[in-house]
Amino acid sequence: MLSVGRPDVHQCDSGWVPVYTDAQKSLALMSIGFLLEDPDEAVVWRGPKKTAMIGQFVSDVAWGELDVLLVDTPPGTSDEHLAVLENLKKHKVDGAILVTTPQAVSTGDVRREITFCKKTGVRILGIVENMSGFVCPHCSECSNIFSKGGGEELAKLTGSVFLGSVPLDPLLSTSIEEGKDFIQSFPDSATFSAISSISQTLLDSLQTA
Repeated sequence: MLSVGRPDVHQCDSGWVPVYTDAQKSLALMSIGFLLEDPDEAVVWRGPKKTAMIGQFVSDVAWGELDVLLVDTPPGTSDEHLAVLENLKKHKVDGAILVTTPQAVSTGDVRREITFCKKTGVRILGIVENMSGFVCPHCSECSNIFSKGGGEELAKLTGSVFLGSVPLDPLLSTSIEEGKDFIQSFPDSATFSAISSISQTLLDSLQTA
């Protein structure tokens, strides 16, 4: 997705060296996928082992000075989420960004995640509605094949900030598959405008927190 392939993870005095996406080292990554010998290997671990690995990713990676640390977690309210919060307790956790699709089955899951955030004292930075319509690659018209507005309605019902909607866009999908920078390649697209607006709103929120 970020065109880093299967890099080797090296050790330094401070721990694991993260994988960088560019020569300027502006974006650093760490993933369990980098540590597997076989890319098709399944990670079948019980809770304690997963919790220990999450702790290592927080404390044993030589992150250096960061502007933002973004932890991408699977949907749900499982041990992984609790482990992330526990290991970041000594740091300032700015909050959580919740992503849903418009359908009720997805907003129901995110509603439970909102309850999780409230119970654990995590600030909700906002809700993003993904797959919000389909952008035709030929005429750029947007069709709501998965319905629309579920994320915004959920934000209203729960008193959360609605950050915006991101449509299904074949150009974005192709860019991700090929490891290309979508924002640089298609700066005039409606999808770029949506992503840019969401990102800027989040940055402004973090700076004023």
